[in-house]
Amino acid sequence: MDSPRQSKKANLNRETKRSQHQSSTPPQKDAYARLLSQHRSSKFSLYLEQYAKDLSFQREENGPSMLLKAQSDRLNIPQRKRDQVPNDFSDSSDFSPSSLKSKGEESSLSLYMEKLNSRSAHQDGERRQGVTDRQRRGQRRDTTTSQDGDIESGEELSSLIPIDSNKHQKQQQKKNKDSNRDVASKETSLFVGRPQSPKKAGTSGQEQEKAKKFKKKNPPKHPEEEKPREGTGVDTPVSRPKSPHGKDKKTQQARASATNSPADKSKNKGGRGSKKQVFESYMTSEEVSHGLKRGELIQGQLRINPKKYHEAFIPSPDDTRDIFLDGIVARNRALNGDIVVVQVLPQEQWKVVYIVEKKHSRAATGFLKFLPEKPFAMFSPMDHRVPRINVPLVDCPEDFSSRPGDYTNTLFICRITNWAADSNFAEGRLAKTLGQAGEIEPETEGILTEYDVDFSEFSDEVLDCLPKNLPWTIPPEEMSKRRDLRKECIFTIDPATARDLDDALSCKQLPDGNFEVGVHIADVSYFVEEGNALDAIASQRATSVYLVQKVIPMLPRLLCEELCSLNPLTDRLTFSVIWKITPEGKILSEWFGRSVIRSCVKLSYDHAQSMIEDPEKMFSAEELPPVDPVHPIDEIHQAVLNLHSIAKNLRAQRFSGGALRLDQLKLSFTLDKETMMPQGCYIYQYRDSNKLVEEFMLLANIATAHHIHRKFPELALLRRHPPPKAKMVDELQELCDQLGIKIDLSSAGTLHKSLNTALGDDKYSSARKEVLTHMCSRPMQMALYFCTGVLKNEQLFKHYALNVPLYTHFTSPIRRYADIIVHRLLASSLKCGPPLGLSTKEVEKQASHCNDKKTMSKRVQELSSELFFGVFVKECGPLDSEAMVMGVLDQSFDVLVLRYGVQKRIYCKSITGVDTFHHRKVGKKSELTLLWTPEDLEEPPTEQVISVFTLVEVQLKADNAPMKYSAVLKRPDSNES
Repeated sequence: MDSPRQSKKANLNRETKRSQHQSSTPPQKDAYARLLSQHRSSKFSLYLEQYAKDLSFQREENGPSMLLKAQSDRLNIPQRKRDQVPNDFSDSSDFSPSSLKSKGEESSLSLYMEKLNSRSAHQDGERRQGVTDRQRRGQRRDTTTSQDGDIESGEELSSLIPIDSNKHQKQQQKKNKDSNRDVASKETSLFVGRPQSPKKAGTSGQEQEKAKKFKKKNPPKHPEEEKPREGTGVDTPVSRPKSPHGKDKKTQQARASATNSPADKSKNKGGRGSKKQVFESYMTSEEVSHGLKRGELIQGQLRINPKKYHEAFIPSPDDTRDIFLDGIVARNRALNGDIVVVQVLPQEQWKVVYIVEKKHSRAATGFLKFLPEKPFAMFSPMDHRVPRINVPLVDCPEDFSSRPGDYTNTLFICRITNWAADSNFAEGRLAKTLGQAGEIEPETEGILTEYDVDFSEFSDEVLDCLPKNLPWTIPPEEMSKRRDLRKECIFTIDPATARDLDDALSCKQLPDGNFEVGVHIADVSYFVEEGNALDAIASQRATSVYLVQKVIPMLPRLLCEELCSLNPLTDRLTFSVIWKITPEGKILSEWFGRSVIRSCVKLSYDHAQSMIEDPEKMFSAEELPPVDPVHPIDEIHQAVLNLHSIAKNLRAQRFSGGALRLDQLKLSFTLDKETMMPQGCYIYQYRDSNKLVEEFMLLANIATAHHIHRKFPELALLRRHPPPKAKMVDELQELCDQLGIKIDLSSAGTLHKSLNTALGDDKYSSARKEVLTHMCSRPMQMALYFCTGVLKNEQLFKHYALNVPLYTHFTSPIRRYADIIVHRLLASSLKCGPPLGLSTKEVEKQASHCNDKKTMSKRVQELSSELFFGVFVKECGPLDSEAMVMGVLDQSFDVLVLRYGVQKRIYCKSITGVDTFHHRKVGKKSELTLLWTPEDLEEPPTEQVISVFTLVEVQLKADNAPMKYSAVLKRPDSNES
């Protein structure tokens, strides 16, 4: 049987023969020849020369995707590993490494795939050395929404330079003996990004000899793999096989030179005893400004892969591809979310040269480790993407040095204060001791702090901006300026527990058979004056943050729950949109203006649903909350029924016109009123009453968007939704075609129609629709606020999912600052408010800030739900449920747990009762076959095939780590019972 090296060589020979029929002068090679001539005397020359040779294998007309396939075929990369690159990082394509073609450069994915191949071989070795999946995965908090954050080494992508695997086994033995050494004592031996080759370019022969001796004692490690972080359990470094190309030493040395940043190469320049330079110094702002103008630099927001923290990306200027930053050195101390400037050199040299804006909070939740004879402790963040931090001992609890074991399970918050260019570790100060890991309140406070959510009390300066005379009443002069709607039948429909009621509805039938329908929104801008302290804090918070057990409000509670909230039987200031509309939903006229309303009842979604489901029923007063006696219950009931009828027509028009809605399962909790601990959980039901409210809120937002854009074409704050990532859509379409699923991903409308007509309504089909919805959500991008004066191409204003040209947010000003700006624009346009005192640039800056806060708020909400579900599993588990497979990898698979709407990864090697398993892939379709050991040893093993849409039974069980739980696959014979 051929060895792996012989197999790779055979593949290379076959590819070489095929290449003889191809064009001899591909444009990629020409581009690299030009680049080579520019760097002929540079340290990149040998690397570029070799890479130019590699490119001669490609067809002239090949695009990036064809090049990727050809190179991965040549390197004998398993199909699964090729396919997972663009797909398996996160939902909404947050971590999809795409290629960038600029100035004739070829995609970075080609070299990326080379590293992937070299990693795949050494992972087998790692498994043989006894590293368990549980050790490998660790306990640190996942920060991606699509998976549970566990890492399986067989699928992990790497940026390590290959070395001799036999040497590594010897190093591993030494590593095991030295595994208890202090982290800090090895600081000078750490390499950031990728470890260098044994012969480091740019060093003297004497230094190289020293390096060899040093390597024998201290094998090089990734900084995050050098020692297991607190709670991670990863205690074995990764082995690295020889180069798949079999290059000579000179070529490998040149490549090592090319793959290490200039900062790495300058480590020894300071002479003996000098501090090693780990990171490069940042460019000056002037250099950055000139480089951006010349197109030599690219600016964008950094996204660090939460599962593989040595990988990072920024979008290319046209936002169709991603620039891949390989290793921690390349991102040069920038953290996730920061706005950075990247220098585009040969592919493996893309690097961050400047941080424009530090959007990351620089705060992290984690654990402290005592380091004997050191004046500092080591702080290990739970988020892998944040570096370890040296914390002065004076910041630590008084008895930490004498009793460090007492703090093993204590959560701390640490803030980074500095990260020097000559250190692998950041420096920081402890901000707070949170409490015990695994408890809801400490964990919640940690999440809020990490994501920079301001949950402090409002200052006296802010509270001084609120009305002093309470109970407050509407001044007579203000009443005279507004349309008085207090006698109309107006009511709110909200969740039963809601206290910030910012929208109300009305529906009155006209003599001609048409309807007057009104959407009435709390007039928050009346109380929040532009430029005062209250406005400043609302602008900074930008959104209310909804946790499972509480809300972090954008505005003081006096406003949120009293003065602005449209509470029943109380006069309230509003901004109204009133339409004359036909029963079929055709709009005949439209009116905007400031108004005064008096809500006649606070209905819950359950109340409204009961009215919709039982149109003939006469509801008694006892069945509803207090109702204004001016409006009989049957009048309110009829208004709800009329709104429901019109909403159904509006909704049908939207979807026939090409709109899309992707409903994902949402987990809700019932809490103990005293302890606020979860007592139960359920999937939230999205019903007709929800759809009724949603339809009129959408209509109001669309109408407002058109109005303010018409009045202020350079200043309007709108919300756009870019189309999904084309490459990911194409791959999903290919997978669905191969699975025999008739789904059309060519537009939002065709996708919606496919999801709602192509599948049946039985239990299996419903589950399959949920999985498909998750799969279709992954290529989707986030909707964004923007200023119309900044984005000149109106085609980019479009909202993809709603399939409308203009959209904004107007209906929730109590909880969203963007809506307050829109209210001010609307008031100014109607001459019932002052002119907006913001420039186009300032509106765009605020829009960008609102985008950031919206993203963070969404993630905090998800983490809060995960936190409570983890507690629920621990307290009430194990929990049994049906699950459907939604993705298959080579040694694991992902399932959607249908009863609870959570996604979990199941690792084949951790399944008790599975003797062996094997993976098979044809095209995009991936299958795992599990062989279960028979309970009766005389019987043959039970075979179970796992592929997308396979229904399985799982059990959710709490892990030993706080808040963590696993999905355990049950035996297939249990599935049948």
